[in-house]
Amino acid sequence: MPSLFARNQRFSFAAFLLLLELLTVNLRMADAQIGVCYGMMGNNLPPANEVVDLYRSNNIRRMRLYDPNQAALQALRNSGIELILGVPNSDLQGLATNADTARQWVQRNVLNFWPSVKIKYVAVGNEVSPVGGSSGLAQYVLKAIQNVYQAIRAQGLHDQIKVSTAIDTTLIGNSFPPSQGSFRGDVRSYLDPIIGYLLYARAPLLANVYPYFSYSGNPRDISLPYALFTSPNVVVWDGQYGYQNLFDAMLDSVHAAIDNTRIGYVEVVVSESGWPSDGGFGATYDNARVYLDNLVRRASRGSPRRPSKPTEIYIFAMFDENQKSPEIEKHFGLFSPNKQKKYPFGFGGKWNGEVVIDDFNATVPLKSDM
Repeated sequence: MPSLFARNQRFSFAAFLLLLELLTVNLRMADAQIGVCYGMMGNNLPPANEVVDLYRSNNIRRMRLYDPNQAALQALRNSGIELILGVPNSDLQGLATNADTARQWVQRNVLNFWPSVKIKYVAVGNEVSPVGGSSGLAQYVLKAIQNVYQAIRAQGLHDQIKVSTAIDTTLIGNSFPPSQGSFRGDVRSYLDPIIGYLLYARAPLLANVYPYFSYSGNPRDISLPYALFTSPNVVVWDGQYGYQNLFDAMLDSVHAAIDNTRIGYVEVVVSESGWPSDGGFGATYDNARVYLDNLVRRASRGSPRRPSKPTEIYIFAMFDENQKSPEIEKHFGLFSPNKQKKYPFGFGGKWNGEVVIDDFNATVPLKSDM
């Protein structure tokens, strides 16, 4: 029978390994490339200074703004929060057709706040497509990007502040298998020059990636565990790449679509992803909680096709927004308008001198609640 000393020694070593594992996992959580989109389409939302305080108190280190709201930009001064600053679609024509307008926009909304506001990207337009409802704006996107870029470059800030645009995955014509991802033929003349610019400027493409809509539109062929990151095994093998969740498959189809243009290597930042808690098929509190919790965990690593760098991800959205439509768009918030958390997870840890403590239980393996 082992001595008491030997048993205590084994126990102490096992406890040490457990603490080391917890520390490693939680440090990766703290370094996760997670931001949250701050939408303002609600008549009951808190003021911008309280929202910035809410980001900071919840260790949310990145924000996306959809327009240069001056109160929000003022509140962000010296906050340490990195920012995607949006150019509204309504401004695209003016910025594209007049370089002076672009310089004035940059002066008013970028230079007046830099560097006390850590603007990381300027997103020129959101989900503009040459086909569909926003087709009239597509002709302005590239020139608006270039004019904003030149105004930033003139100040020597083009290496610190990258200028891009945000697309959605409706521009992907083929997404399965992911390695065969390609852009639709009728959007190539719009996207290829933008990708060429991004390569030249060493800027990423911003992409809004929503497994929810893929799942809810095709639940016969897409399982809920695959959409929620809870499949216990690889679901899709694509050559050397195995996909255990739909998010990675969708993201890598965007990577492949860029690669398959043969223009060059351009990184992708996931500028939106989320899951609604109400308002549509599969839109439940539990599904949203599982998806969002696992999305935060997922941000600490790359995708199967691009594994070497963690994926930068922005969750949509900070609040439920009661002035959005259709109904499902009102239920994407991480917080209620009264600033109460909807979900129990957090965004990273705090150092207490011994171990990292946060809202995650890092010892619980991923599993489906369904």
